[in-house]
Amino acid sequence: MTSNKIQRVGVHSNGFHHVSVNGSLYPAKVKSRRLRWDVKPSEMANNTLNPIRAIVDGMKLTPNVDKPMIALSIGDPTVFGNLPTDEAVLQALKGAIDSQKYNGYAPSVGYLKSRQAVSNFYSCPEAPLDAEDVILTSGCSQAIELAISVLCNPGDNILVPCPGFSLYKTLAVSLGIKVKLYNLLPEKSWEIDLQHMESLIDERTSCLIVTNPSNPCGSVFNREHLQKILKVASRHCVPILADEIYSDMVFPGCHCPSIASLSSDVPILSCGGLAKRWLVPGWRMGWILIHDRNEVFGSEIRQGLVKLSQRILGACTIVQGALESILNNTPQSFYNKTISFLKSNSEICFSELSTVPGLNPVMPSGAMYLMVGLDMDHFPDFKNDVDFTERLVTEQSVFCLPASAFEYPNFFRIVVTVPEEMMVEACGRIREFCQLQCVESS
Repeated sequence: MTSNKIQRVGVHSNGFHHVSVNGSLYPAKVKSRRLRWDVKPSEMANNTLNPIRAIVDGMKLTPNVDKPMIALSIGDPTVFGNLPTDEAVLQALKGAIDSQKYNGYAPSVGYLKSRQAVSNFYSCPEAPLDAEDVILTSGCSQAIELAISVLCNPGDNILVPCPGFSLYKTLAVSLGIKVKLYNLLPEKSWEIDLQHMESLIDERTSCLIVTNPSNPCGSVFNREHLQKILKVASRHCVPILADEIYSDMVFPGCHCPSIASLSSDVPILSCGGLAKRWLVPGWRMGWILIHDRNEVFGSEIRQGLVKLSQRILGACTIVQGALESILNNTPQSFYNKTISFLKSNSEICFSELSTVPGLNPVMPSGAMYLMVGLDMDHFPDFKNDVDFTERLVTEQSVFCLPASAFEYPNFFRIVVTVPEEMMVEACGRIREFCQLQCVESS
């Protein structure tokens, strides 16, 4: 060895070996040390904000002690225990547990057999699917996160419905992606203002989010409207992220085709899951359906989704093991019963509140929500929807989510999954509250 730059092995008294370079057991260049602790959250953490929490956490929510609380604000159909999942769903999960086959890690995109079950369930001649077109995720929320992450770079923008699910903005802003809100029209049952939406598109628009059926509106777009949305996306070559977690949760008489089944050239990432239709949101089973058209996504987007899925090891393996049985064995009567209940509760709520001066409910066509407009001229003592809903809790112990949480002021959202008698009681209290406000202000 002629060079002085040799490796030496030092043996310390503790018995550990340390490899040395340049004849020293320490780096040749000594870095300056920090003089004090200074640990701060990342920019991503600082940029992560849930608009619902931002609104609700700032409200003074002190219920009337003389009236039991009725929460019409929580988008979880299991809260009151009146909407249990089907026995076939429970048996599928028990079978997966008892089999002892699903206790280990699965591929990050999910078990092949489980992905095939999802593709078989949703495939149709107009939008065929195979297992390779399915990515299993930890709930629909992760599906949305992966879809946004694979399509968008920092500095890009996405188009998001207003009012719309707040998670889109939470995810996008934390990733350095700009959110542009396009308007929905309450007078047209929450159809998209297509002219407004198209005016927002520019060269950095990387994704159009379409939520159908809608949270928070409960609206369902018909075939013609979906085709118009596709024409805009096609004209500007913008892919669509379709949030279809409420797909098939539509009231009788309405039809809700998947937007992919109508697309001839627009590529679509459709996000869905078990949470709402099967009434098991806590099981955290979601999926992305890759509807590529004319190979626009090609292998790069698919590989991108695979890579992103590897950041965490995907959806719960036990639920994956139960998935084929859940999809194939849940009886149609279970779905019908759920839809019948949601429609009945929506009709009760709409009927009760339609006759209250100052309130303008919009009858939904699906999902599990109803939006109510506030004519603030009837309620001069309130500044806005947040003030209104806060006082509604204080005086009547009824909590509805102010639509400012969806960046749509002077509306509030009602969740229609509560037991029927509770819905009737809540609507009666809201009526009484509004009547008292009108008397006090006159």
